[in-house]
Amino acid sequence: MSILSYRSRYAMNPLHEGDDLASELEGAGKRLIKVNIGDPARYFKTPRYVIDAYVKALKDGHTNYSSPYGIPELREAVAERYRRMYNVDANSDDVIVTQGVSEALVFLNASLIDWEDKAVIFRPYYTQYAPDLMLFGGRPIMERYREEIEWGIMTDDLERHVKADISESRKKPKYLIITNPNNPTGTVLPARILREIVDIANNYGMLLVSDEIYDEIVYNGARFTSVSQIADGVPHLILNGASKDFDATGFRLGLALLPGEDKASVELKEQFRRFATIRLSCNTPAEYALAEGLSRHAEHERAVGRMVREIADRANFAAKLINESEYMHAVAPKGAFYIFPKLHMNRLKLRDDRDFAMRLLDEEGVQLTRGSGFGEPGHIRLVVLPEKKVLELAIEKINRFCKRHSK
Repeated sequence: MSILSYRSRYAMNPLHEGDDLASELEGAGKRLIKVNIGDPARYFKTPRYVIDAYVKALKDGHTNYSSPYGIPELREAVAERYRRMYNVDANSDDVIVTQGVSEALVFLNASLIDWEDKAVIFRPYYTQYAPDLMLFGGRPIMERYREEIEWGIMTDDLERHVKADISESRKKPKYLIITNPNNPTGTVLPARILREIVDIANNYGMLLVSDEIYDEIVYNGARFTSVSQIADGVPHLILNGASKDFDATGFRLGLALLPGEDKASVELKEQFRRFATIRLSCNTPAEYALAEGLSRHAEHERAVGRMVREIADRANFAAKLINESEYMHAVAPKGAFYIFPKLHMNRLKLRDDRDFAMRLLDEEGVQLTRGSGFGEPGHIRLVVLPEKKVLELAIEKINRFCKRHSK
């Protein structure tokens, strides 16, 4: 198989696989309910002071290429945030600004992965993790978030599997990646489990990658702990960005923080900087706007606080309705803005979750994402950002669809 054909196998994002059918249905006049894409800016206005800062950047003439690593003001603002919120000894040189977390993931795999190298990925995973690894010729050691313990991690199983793979292949995995708070499950890992994961990564010489883009979107009594708070001295990469906490998905700004001074961290930081020069720079006015947003602590706390309270209300409402259904059940989320129900496929005359998602869209006009796209067949993911009346109608349509196709 050629490298081109190998890589083309992983080129489709399941979040968008129903888009062609959706466009066709909308063209025919059908109204759709779309709960497939986690785009908060469609439901909550990006804070006014962030928009004003963007406009000011345009008026001030900041429409040129900027530093490929990110403007100094933004990199310092990110470092200050981690010093203030998580007591991390970070400085602006530890930060590289990327075109969304998506580009940071590409940089990660381009930097570390050679053909047949491995990395530890937990399923269900964000849809880009496994394809990116495989695009660079890597192979996943697939671990699991456990639904039976509210999508938690069994660290004993993790260590046993990593140890067995190293013993068999004579090669250590290059990195281990977690998402916390989690997409698609909405769970938040406790500090105790994070400490155990840090120890495992350290013991087996793996870079620990923590995607923390939802770190301020936490509710239902959960408490978020950043890996940066407990991984001091252990090589780690923190991923964050403008899209979620700052409600600015279209800015396409990701933030990669590599605070370690160990050899592995320094080398990876230099690789990220080299890759950043290839694409010249990120969105310059958006960088100025995010730097302003990061500096306005009180206003940001008010804005994100209002958004999180509304998300929590909608998430709990949706979870209650889903768990009243005879065709699915779900662990109530504690962070991010998704819910990940398990379908009772044994009660349905449908082939699998892909068949479920596409036929649901065609028949009921509800577009969601199949669980197998996140590595977890038999599930579906719903975005809980729409208003409760929309979520209620969507779940009503899902139940009606299930009843029509029940055994």
